[in-house]
Amino acid sequence: MNKLLATLIAGFFAAGAFAQAPAAPATPATPAAVAAPAKTDAKVDHKAAKAEAKAAKLKAKADAKAAKDEKKAEAQAEAHKVAPKTAPASSVQK
Repeated sequence: MNKLLATLIAGFFAAGAFAQAPAAPATPATPAAVAAPAKTDAKVDHKAAKAEAKAAKLKAKADAKAAKDEKKAEAQAEAHKVAPKTAPASSVQK
């Protein structure tokens, strides 16, 4: 309960500080050249495609690792299943 109250109070202080911060001044609109946005859009598209390719590569790598871990876990489970269920002769009490 104390942690909850401390979190709420800290949140209120942060919200109050944010609310009292001066707003960023509006920048005046400047007319842009027609050719510049097309080049910028091409750069943005290229960067987005590159980022998507990187994300896909990371996802494939993570999927491969997950499949490997799953296969390893299945092998361990199978090894435990096949193990003899009788106690060794040295631990049997007479």
